[in-house]
Amino acid sequence: MGKRELEESIISLKGIGDKTGKLFNKVGVYTCDDLIHYFPRGYDKFDAPVRACDLKPNIVMSSRLTIIGSITKRRVRNLSITAFEAADETGRVKIVFFNAPYLASSLKAGTTYIFRGMVRKKGNFFSMDHPKMYKEEEYAPLVGKLQPRYPLTKGLSNNTVKKAVEKAFINIGSMEEFVPSDILDRLSLVGYLDAIRGIHFPSGDGSLEDSRRRLAYNEFLLFVLRLRFLKQNSDEVSNTSKMIEVAQTQRLMEQLPYELTKAQKRAWNDILSDLSGPYVMNRLIQGDVGSGKTILAFLALLTTAGNGYQGAMMAPTEVLAAQHYETFNALIKKYNIKNFNVALLTGSLPAGAKREVQRRISDGEVNCIIGTNVLIQDKVQYKNLALVVTDEQHRFGVRQRGALSGKGLNTHVLAMSATPIPRTLAIILYGDLHISIVDEKPFGRLPVKNCVVGPSYRETAYKFIGEQVSKGHQVYVICPMIEQGELDGVENVTDYSEMLRSTLPPSVRISVLHGKMKPEKKDEIMESFGRGEIDVLVSTTVIEVGINVPNATVMMVENAERFGLSQLHQLRGRVGRGADQSYCIFINSSDDEDAAKRLDIMNRSNDGFVIAEEDLKQRGPGDLFGVRQSGEMNFKVGDIYHDSDLVKESAMDADRILSSDPDLSLPQHAVLKEVLNTKSANFVDFTTL
Repeated sequence: MGKRELEESIISLKGIGDKTGKLFNKVGVYTCDDLIHYFPRGYDKFDAPVRACDLKPNIVMSSRLTIIGSITKRRVRNLSITAFEAADETGRVKIVFFNAPYLASSLKAGTTYIFRGMVRKKGNFFSMDHPKMYKEEEYAPLVGKLQPRYPLTKGLSNNTVKKAVEKAFINIGSMEEFVPSDILDRLSLVGYLDAIRGIHFPSGDGSLEDSRRRLAYNEFLLFVLRLRFLKQNSDEVSNTSKMIEVAQTQRLMEQLPYELTKAQKRAWNDILSDLSGPYVMNRLIQGDVGSGKTILAFLALLTTAGNGYQGAMMAPTEVLAAQHYETFNALIKKYNIKNFNVALLTGSLPAGAKREVQRRISDGEVNCIIGTNVLIQDKVQYKNLALVVTDEQHRFGVRQRGALSGKGLNTHVLAMSATPIPRTLAIILYGDLHISIVDEKPFGRLPVKNCVVGPSYRETAYKFIGEQVSKGHQVYVICPMIEQGELDGVENVTDYSEMLRSTLPPSVRISVLHGKMKPEKKDEIMESFGRGEIDVLVSTTVIEVGINVPNATVMMVENAERFGLSQLHQLRGRVGRGADQSYCIFINSSDDEDAAKRLDIMNRSNDGFVIAEEDLKQRGPGDLFGVRQSGEMNFKVGDIYHDSDLVKESAMDADRILSSDPDLSLPQHAVLKEVLNTKSANFVDFTTL
């Protein structure tokens, strides 16, 4: 398959018509090239069935069992429960299905299936909740193989995607390499085509890791090269909007009920030095959750307004933008700050209101604008934009920062991130920014109390959650997956919320939040939780970057072993924001000793930077087998923690390539230049760089 064949529409593949093609379009697959770069989200590994007596708790296993006795059906509130026993000559297993009443009429005693699912132990008996059932002839071909599991949309099955990818590979003859051969040899990286094929259909764990490392290197090299080119164009831009410290900022710091920490003062001095210096500011404030970055942004924007300019602050979600808007206005009112006029601009504003805000921005009536990526749209024209602040920096990237800063003339950029990336990596990944680290917590915050426990602790945890709710507090429960069956053996928000409703008192208000919801629905739920109208929020990691809810005192994370430590720390940062003692409960569903040691770090430290360094040292296999880190640099395959060696190698390789060929004009770099200039280059989402 040459370049022309790769660019052909997905419907050019045999068996894919217009209807199926539209389903592929929904997940961003339009061409054959898109398809072969539509990587699995995880894999199923099918082992040979074991006897009932050889089952082990908290592991996904398979067993050949015969249904015995009667099949019972019952309802607990809105939850339909179908249950029966299955056995072999060595023991019995209780099988339970939720919201699958149709099974009762299709299953018969005496029928043998291979049941595959997460094994639980209740007393002296084993059980499986919602296992998959296979006939012997269906299961046998799967044994010993890794089966890809793809991200799906309604109507598009995993089998359809798998078959389409198989058909695409039949036509592939070769693919052009863009990484120089000496680099491939030095790092022992497999060929590009082999890596693409291996990520879809690995022959084993080794094959998968080889493929994943090659594709991860691709992402990092392209990322660093793009960053180097951007840096070349932005280094040492003259500061045409020089500012001086204004009396209002000094007066505000004197009036605050707390003193800025030493780390905050250092960062503030860095910001002032940049704003008044000879060159435009490009600075990252990297601070742990709750370290006080928002007040620094407020001071910087207040300084900008005091010098007669406009400033803008871009947040990743409408809920967070609205919260910043409310926080800023509360500070303005409380401390009687004059001539600091703040406006909120988000996509959900009614058209008329949006036009009015845009008019006030272009006329200069407001000098601080807070919003989402709507701020970079063509319709938004600023009068004299001089400072851009991006909150949760890793959610945007250099291209969106550049788009917003381009709204003004030589605009200062202040980026903020709570993602605790070790400094060695931050220098590479945020290579276009100077870095200030805020590594102290404000005085008076109670440290979160942590515990790492096994699944047997759940009943105690539910009782504790009920007690906290009865005291008027709120709770987060995090599950990795959205619906049952997306990844066997992993708790999911859909079933989990129903189970909690049947376990906790009826008075407890429970709601669900996940990434597949429409943005306006997610915002509605988060706002409701922020107002205290929801007691327990069962969510995926979509709340990793969320609003400030000081009343939330409990964070419970299911299947904690499937998350990276830094992401667990981000999740933990959702609690401990008020005056009350907060708690974080990590449920470790694995019997793996390494997982237990890794999670114990969460018990011992609340310091995000310490945890990030430990994450580098102790990260296990690539997380294609687990839960993807959300939002970190938008890499499809690469993991900046697990693959830190490749990040560093790619940075050195990029510098070597550019030192000998600054504009990639040599013949040996022609393909690399073409890939780098391709808008979506398939390896990393450059639209957010």
